[in-house]
Amino acid sequence: MQILEYTYYGNTLESLGISLLIIIGALILNKCIVLLNRHVFLKLAAKSESKLGNILFKTLEKPVLLGIMLAAIWVAFSRLNLSPTMNSIIFKSYQLLIVLNITWFFARFVISLLEKRFSEAEGTPKKKLRIEPHLLPIVKRTFLILIWIIGIVMALSNAGVKVTTLLGTLGIGGIAFALAAQDTIKNIFGSITIFADQPFRLGDIVKYDGIEGIVQDIGLRSTRIRTHDKRIVSIPNFKMMDAAVVNVSSEPGRRIVTTLRLTYGTNADQMQQALDILKGLPDVVSEIHHRDLSATFSEIGSSSLDITYVYFIRKSANYREATSKVNFEILRSFNEAGLKFALPSQTVYLEKSGG
Repeated sequence: MQILEYTYYGNTLESLGISLLIIIGALILNKCIVLLNRHVFLKLAAKSESKLGNILFKTLEKPVLLGIMLAAIWVAFSRLNLSPTMNSIIFKSYQLLIVLNITWFFARFVISLLEKRFSEAEGTPKKKLRIEPHLLPIVKRTFLILIWIIGIVMALSNAGVKVTTLLGTLGIGGIAFALAAQDTIKNIFGSITIFADQPFRLGDIVKYDGIEGIVQDIGLRSTRIRTHDKRIVSIPNFKMMDAAVVNVSSEPGRRIVTTLRLTYGTNADQMQQALDILKGLPDVVSEIHHRDLSATFSEIGSSSLDITYVYFIRKSANYREATSKVNFEILRSFNEAGLKFALPSQTVYLEKSGG
């Protein structure tokens, strides 16, 4: 047909039509691949004991579809009569996009493997080597940055860009950026140190610089603590690592040291009775341990006979309620035994003057 031989920008309508059909064919092929993958391959992979196949088919689908379209566009344009400049641009663009597409696949595949590994680690006993769930965001970002940096450098190199010159320029800019963002960089390294050493975890009660509360979140820049009065305090990570942080949740129990002062009218038998009452409190108050409990006649003070009582509240118990129960029981038991608490007092002696 003569109409098909009509030339448009140096190409016949027949050639342009065939190129268009190649692209349309690629779109149809992609639709078939999507249906086949979702209704056949993924179902077969789900039945398999290994989850690797399922991850592979899920992550491979979109990069394969993009790769088919890039190949179709390349074939469609390469068969046309184009200028050398246009051919060069298309060729370099194709090389760049193919490498980026492969990088995209690797990034998706690695992230899927990491998510699978973290999900499996949630049920791992703490005594064994395990990965904490809150580490996932920073690990994902780290791998993504590394993969994409390598992919972009390779893509630019394939496209004819002088990578060494580019890296030199980026190096100078990187130094300037690092100087301007020292605190941010220190916070990121602080978060990595926290994740690696694990001085505390999400949900732990910690003390830092007079602040005590529950760890709500450990981010790249700061750690957020909810204090006992329900306020959120954000502390930069590098400060958390430079200062002494007390992990209250790691202790076997909350240690309480109290001093009980009895009057000078207390005799030796009554003092021994008082010590026995204190040592027997774990039998009455279930929130405190028998272990490491101590009750000693510690000092003969200026206005009292002092007993130092040391006990531990169980981790599962409420600290304030347990302390209140112990104090009530001490008060009740001492009153029943006739033991009296001393008040601060002074005895003043007056000397008569002669004459």
